[in-house]
Amino acid sequence: MPADAVEVGRIADAWGIKGWFKVLPHSADPEAIFSSKRWFLLPSDRGVKAFTGVAKLAVKEAKEHSGTVVACAHGVDDRTSAEALRGVRIFISRSSFPTAGDDEYYWVDLIGLEVFNRENEALGTVRELLSTGPQTVLVMEYLHEGKIQDRMIPFVSVYVDNVDLKARRILVDWQADY
Repeated sequence: MPADAVEVGRIADAWGIKGWFKVLPHSADPEAIFSSKRWFLLPSDRGVKAFTGVAKLAVKEAKEHSGTVVACAHGVDDRTSAEALRGVRIFISRSSFPTAGDDEYYWVDLIGLEVFNRENEALGTVRELLSTGPQTVLVMEYLHEGKIQDRMIPFVSVYVDNVDLKARRILVDWQADY
């Protein structure tokens, strides 16, 4: 498994009789899945395991089909082989993701960044992001009176002044008491 591996989805089930399988991507925009021809697999946490450890999968093709993602790979030549992959977790090297555009960020790159306001007050560390439909929300954790607390800030340009991935820092127009 590469050091920069990111979990991007799971294999849901077989699709058809020629070894194709359905993929449940963790992203609404599964470009990383389409861009990589080498996936790293870990067995499902539950159920029957077709293998142990990490397996490499050489992907022939991955595409959108009727609102879902389907793929085929070398060595997965029939429905039975595809069914054996049910529940398997898919990882891709972060270095093989497509380049993000200006003012676009992969969520995985934002997790762990420190958030500061314009007064240089530390507001917390990004633990996760939530998609609420119209916008994404930064979920941060911070220490308050000896307890870890959550703080949420909409990840929109009205509140986010700057994201500096190299400095691992986000600057926001937000106050600690909001």
